[in-house]
Formats: sequence, structure tokens, C-alpha cells
Amino acid sequence: MNDAILTANFQKQFPGGPRIVADNLRVGRGITVLFGASGSGKTTILHCLAGLERPQIGTIAFGQERWFDSAKRVFQPPRKRGVGFVPQDYALFPHLSVGRNVSYGLQELAAAERASRVTEILRWLGVEGLAHRLPAELSGGQQQRVALARAVACRPKLLLLDEPFAALDLPTRSRVRGELRQLLRQLDIPTLLVTHDRLEALALGDEVVVLHEGLNVQQGPVHEVFSRPVSLAVAEIAAVETIQPGRVLTTRDGLATVAVGAARLVVLAVDLPPETSEVYVCIRAEDVSLMRPGKFESSPRNRLAATVRAVAREGPLVRVNLDCGFPLTALLTEPAREELALCEGMELLVLIKASQVHLIPLS
Repeated sequence: MNDAILTANFQKQFPGGPRIVADNLRVGRGITVLFGASGSGKTTILHCLAGLERPQIGTIAFGQERWFDSAKRVFQPPRKRGVGFVPQDYALFPHLSVGRNVSYGLQELAAAERASRVTEILRWLGVEGLAHRLPAELSGGQQQRVALARAVACRPKLLLLDEPFAALDLPTRSRVRGELRQLLRQLDIPTLLVTHDRLEALALGDEVVVLHEGLNVQQGPVHEVFSRPVSLAVAEIAAVETIQPGRVLTTRDGLATVAVGAARLVVLAVDLPPETSEVYVCIRAEDVSLMRPGKFESSPRNRLAATVRAVAREGPLVRVNLDCGFPLTALLTEPAREELALCEGMELLVLIKASQVHLIPLS
């Protein structure tokens, strides 16, 4: 069990390019997701933590170990940091067998111990029968397991994964995602995982760090960050389906009444700063319930008459675009769509709990 915490505060400036800032980045036990759009600086931060790139200013420490300190001119090279790193393309040596790929970083061990450890980790990852194969003879999921085996064979203090599903096709991703989560749990090594995919972040992460234009704009538990973004930028990065401007009409007993388009919403607003009048209203599509008019539902405070504008399949789910006085998106399962017999132009009742509407004050 490793209870040491990675802490990082640094800046990396590329000549004529962006400035990447790791602002009070903390990685402890469990899986922390570094999340953001392409070009936001995720891979650069990962490379700096691994020692593959050197920031201009700042510090990187793991527990009591100082890996980088610009003021004290400290820079530990990758081999002295004890970090396991899995790049996007896995970077397996094409001319080496699986066994030799995994044993590559274990040259300091005696031959017998090296062979024993390789056998042990390949068996644990379920690829022991592939030890003599070359990487080109493996599937994408098998290559990922071998890359992970090589990264953890040296028993690292910290594991860094850069877009671990980028090299996999979509059907393989959904299957391997669950497997990787289980393996990382079993490893119990502090892990920082880079992704731009919200589903991957939700499925794998305990904590999430959101990057925007090279800056750390929010960090916290995954579901909290995605449900309660602190800014419009975070809401857009987190792909909140409905983001609409609103105006606070009244606040009382921790509830606010907000005008959104032609509609009124009651919102749980205990954290809304006093005197806030203009807000962005954020609603996740999975928090929107639909039913036929006339049915009684006692729980949600918000019941809005809506017209279906479009219905589209989206993988195993169905995306429904609605007009309920403002544009609103809902996500349903296929059985729910069939039960409602959804079609364009249909009149429905929208149900949204007050706690599932998030307000972002306009700055």
C-alpha cells in the first residue's frame, strides 16, 4: 500500500506556443483523471511528471522525494523517479517478445528473479500464454495489457497512463475499460490517467483534474465535478448537454426560482452567492425524465410541458431534443423510448429535480 502523495506546481512554456500550468496538482491513492480537450496540456503535464520533459519553474514532489525544484536546480531523471509510464501507442519494442518487453526494465535483477517476476505479472494480467509472441501478433487489448505489465513490473511508486484506449476500436474500448479499472484497483498504485473522453473519466476515475487552455480549472471527485462545474468553461469541457442563460427571480430557504427562456425552474441553490441575478443553468441529459401528460409524479419540483423536436440513436441510448420554453436534451434507454412511443412533434411532460439543476453565476 502506497500512501505517498504526488504534489506538483509548475509551468512549462513552449517557444512561441502555449503555457501549461500544473496548479496544486495532487495525486494520491486511487485513480486521478487528467481531463480536457485535445491541446489542453494533458500529455505535457504527464511527461513533466515522468521526467521526460523539464518545466521552466516550479516543483514536483512525491512524498518526501523532490523530483523537480527549479529554485534549487533539482531535476531527477525518469529512471530515478520510480514511475511506470504507458504511452498512447504502448511503445512496445516490435522486435522483442512479450516476455522480453516486460523484462526490459528489470536488468538489475538476477536472471532467475527477473524470469519469476515476468511470469508472475503475465499470469496476473491473463497473458501468460503470450510470452513468446511479438507485439504485432497481439490484439489491441492484449498489447495494452503487455504495456501495463511492462510499466508495473518494476513496481513503480506512481503509474501514468496517456490515453490508454486511444489505440483500441470502439467495441474493444467498452470491454477493456472495465478490465483496466479492476486491474488498477488491484495494483493499489497511485495512478494518473489522461483522457478527453467523459465516459472513460466517469468509468475509471476517483478524482478528476479539468484542464482548459493549459490551466487547471477544477479538481475534485469525478461525479461532483461533472455534476457541479464551477465555470462555463468546465461545463462545456464536461459536455453538459443543456447550458442556458437564466435570471434569478427569487431565493428562499435554499431554493431559487430561475427564469430560463419562457420557463421557470425551481433550483437547489444553497451555494449560490447572495445578490446573484444572472446565471448559466446546467442540466445533464441523464437527469431529465420524460412521461406522457396526465400521469402523476410527486417527487420532482419541476414539471414542464415539452415538445419533441428530434429523436436520434446514440449507441445504446437515445438522444431526445426538446422545447420546453428553452432547448433541453434528454437521454433515454431504447426500452424507455419504445414505452413512450417517441416521435417528433409529440407532447410530453419533462420532470427535473431541483437538486439536478446546477447554476453557474455569470462573472
